[in-house]
Amino acid sequence: MMYMHYCKRCHRVHMLNGHKQFCPKCQGAITELKLSYMDYVSMDAAQRITFYTCCADEDQLKRLSTTYRMYKYSKWYKERIPMENAVSLV
Repeated sequence: MMYMHYCKRCHRVHMLNGHKQFCPKCQGAITELKLSYMDYVSMDAAQRITFYTCCADEDQLKRLSTTYRMYKYSKWYKERIPMENAVSLV
């Protein structure tokens, strides 16, 4: 499935498959957006400029963003976060 993301470092909106964490251009952290791809492509040029301006503002970006609710169960999350409180069966 395709999801819209915003990179604060390079100020770009990306359509990426899956719930990505890093910008494909600059490798900076990206923010997943609530905006659907169909809503994005239906915007005209002026609406996109306004949208980019909103994304550049930290407070507005928080309102435009979403958190993938199953991220703690994803493979990339488990690989990056050590299991500090795991109980050993040995």
